[in-house]
Amino acid sequence: MKKETATSSRKRDHLQICCEQPVEAGDAGFGDVRLVHNALPECDMDAIETKTRFLDRALGSPLFIAAMTGGHPDTLEVNRRLARAAERYNLGMGVGSQRAALEKPELEESFTVVREEAPHAFLCANLGIIQLRDHGIEWAERAVEMIDAQAIAIHINSLQEAIQPEGDHNAEGCIEVLRNLCKEFSYPVIVKETGSGISAGTARIIRGAGASAIDIGGYGGTSWAKIERLRASGSELADLGEAFLSWGIPTVVSLHEVRTIEGPIIATGGLRTGVDIAKAIALGADLGGMALPLLKPAMESENALSLAVEAMHRELRVAMFLTGSRSVADLRHARTYITGLTRQMIENSD
Repeated sequence: MKKETATSSRKRDHLQICCEQPVEAGDAGFGDVRLVHNALPECDMDAIETKTRFLDRALGSPLFIAAMTGGHPDTLEVNRRLARAAERYNLGMGVGSQRAALEKPELEESFTVVREEAPHAFLCANLGIIQLRDHGIEWAERAVEMIDAQAIAIHINSLQEAIQPEGDHNAEGCIEVLRNLCKEFSYPVIVKETGSGISAGTARIIRGAGASAIDIGGYGGTSWAKIERLRASGSELADLGEAFLSWGIPTVVSLHEVRTIEGPIIATGGLRTGVDIAKAIALGADLGGMALPLLKPAMESENALSLAVEAMHRELRVAMFLTGSRSVADLRHARTYITGLTRQMIENSD
């Protein structure tokens, strides 16, 4: 099997597993977070403003359609529906890793459909840091051009690479290529984890390299250890995936650490409701990203996806009302209580 075919096939495998099997693991920590109730909110819920700004772009809400898929013909319709939602609600959107289409240009349509369906949306291209290291800035430029993106997300997925049958186990030289990209690239660079979280120390390195924003990609949502374990069912690599199901920094803990380093933050990893988005904003995030909660309705129909987005926006608006937040800027100052294991981890990280 050629490498190009293997990459595309893996994208199809990931999509199928995510839709048909339980792929979440752990606890992101949002259950340990309570927004402090304001019994006298002194605002009109119907007049609450969910608009926000990210990297100098005006967005309809802090809900971010996180990177999901692309790179196989079967993913085209999903990306089409996601893009239409991004356009309709003026949401930021990231695409899945574009490696397959960069290796095999005939697969580009599964990505270019996003800009076709969302001509005005804030779109983020997506390239793995290993591919950036191995192919250079040219691949980053091609990824952005492919979807006419306004930014590029460079994803880091060391856990997945470590346990994936096709994984790259050499992570040397990544910081230097990231630094070079941030220095030479003409688009904002977002560094994105994919489910294991980012610590304060790593965030400091990322900011020092010149990244415009960080997507923390915390533990507690979709687990790539679990997905790769399912892909490797019956082999010794399945046991390896099982051993690392609890590996990573929970999203709320990661957010607490990364917010100590100045700069925009996207909180992804285990956000499942509009209330979770509100909690993430109150804890220091600029946007709250979701993948799996939007992927499943996107697989069903465009209407199901719209209903899911509108439900999250209603939940966000009610949470804002009950904290007396007339705007997302106000929500950033809402008080929170943090309890349980999440509080213990945060106290140990200080």
